[in-house]
Amino acid sequence: MFLSNTHPDHNAPLEPVDAETLGIAAAEEVERFLTHRDRHAETPLQSLPAMAAGLDIGALHIKDEGFRLGLGSFKALGGSYAVIRLVLEEAGRQLGRPVDIAELHVPEVKAIAAEMTVACATDGNHGRSVAQGAELVGTKAAIFVHAGVSDERVAAIARFGAQMIRVEGTYDDSVREAARVATENGWTIVSDTSWPGYERIPGLVMQGYTAMVREFLRQVSEPPTHVFVQSGVGGVAAAVAGHFSIVLGEKRPIFVVVDPARAACIVETARAGRPVKIPHGEPTVMAMLECYEPSLVAWRILSRVADAFMTVEEQDAISVMNRLARPSGNDPVIVAGESGGAGLAGLIRAAADPEITAALGLNATSRVLVINTEGATDPKRYTELVGIEPERLAAVKGQTTGQ
Repeated sequence: MFLSNTHPDHNAPLEPVDAETLGIAAAEEVERFLTHRDRHAETPLQSLPAMAAGLDIGALHIKDEGFRLGLGSFKALGGSYAVIRLVLEEAGRQLGRPVDIAELHVPEVKAIAAEMTVACATDGNHGRSVAQGAELVGTKAAIFVHAGVSDERVAAIARFGAQMIRVEGTYDDSVREAARVATENGWTIVSDTSWPGYERIPGLVMQGYTAMVREFLRQVSEPPTHVFVQSGVGGVAAAVAGHFSIVLGEKRPIFVVVDPARAACIVETARAGRPVKIPHGEPTVMAMLECYEPSLVAWRILSRVADAFMTVEEQDAISVMNRLARPSGNDPVIVAGESGGAGLAGLIRAAADPEITAALGLNATSRVLVINTEGATDPKRYTELVGIEPERLAAVKGQTTGQ
C-alpha cells in the first residue's frame, strides 16, 4: 500500500510547540546531555553502494543505531533522556533553583530522585531506555509489557533493576494499564506515545531522537533527497522528519513513513486524515512496530512534514535482515533486528514499483537515508530468522551488538 500525503496541513509550518520541541536549540541540549552519558559515541553511518546501484539510486546511507549507548536501539536516546530531564525538573522544583545535568549525582538531587518512580509500557526497546535512565539517576522504574514481548526482551529490561509487570493483550492495552496504575500510585508516566492531555513527556522522548539527525548531517557532505523511516506509533518518524524540516526548510528531503502491513496505524490514519485506532490482527514479526493507535503529537507533525506513507510485508522485513547480514559487493555487514530494517524494506519495495518511484521522484541522482533502528535486541529471534548468531556477525565486523 502506498499513499501520498493529501492532508490539508501538508507542508504547513509545524505548530509552535512542536517546532520548539524538535528545534535546533532543543537538539543541541540533547547532545549536551549525551556528553554526560557513559558509552556515548556517534553511531556509524554506513554507505551501501552495491545496494544503491541495484536499486538504481545515486547513494544509500544507513544510520546504524544498533550500537546506541549499549542498548542496541535508537530508543536509548529517548526514554532515558526524558527520565533525566524529569528528575532534574523535579529537583529544581523542590530545591527552588535550576538543576543542571552536571549535578545529577549531588546528594540532595539523588535523594529526590530516589523518591520518584517512572513507569511506561513497551514493546521492548523503549522500556530498556527508561529503565536504564532510571538506574542512571537512582529512580525506581515500573515497566509494563504485553503478552507479545519475548522473555529475552523482558530480561534485557529487568537487568537495569526495573519492576516488570506483564499485561494481557496488545501494546496499546499495556499503555492504558500503565497509565491507570501509575495514576493510582502517583508514578510518572514516561511514554513514547501521546493522548489527549498528555503530550509534553512524549515530546521530550521525541526530542531525544533528534540527535540522530544532528549526527547524520555532520557525517555527510550533502543532505539526503529522500528519507524512509519506520513508524510504530509515529514518534521516531515525526522526530526525524520534523527536525529535517526545521534545519533544511524548503530543501528538506522527501519523507516516507513505513508501517508493517499488519500494524499500519499511521498509514490508516493518513488514509482517514485523522488519528484512528485499527483492529488487532495477526502479530507482525516487526515486534517493535506492532502498534495499533498513533501518537497524537506524532501525527500532528507527520501530517505536515511527511510526504508519503506505505506498508511492507512480513517477508520484506525478514529479507532485509538477511540481505544486510550477507551483503553484496563491498557493502558492509549490518546487524538489523526484525524492526530495524523496515525503512529499508520500504525503499526496496518503492524502487521496484515504477508508479511509486515516479510519485517520489526517486531516480539515479537520489541520495537516500534509512535508519537501522535496532540491532539484534532479541538474539534468539534474530538467529531464527537469519540463520547466523548476531555475535558471529559482530565478531566479523570487530564490533559489539549492544546486548
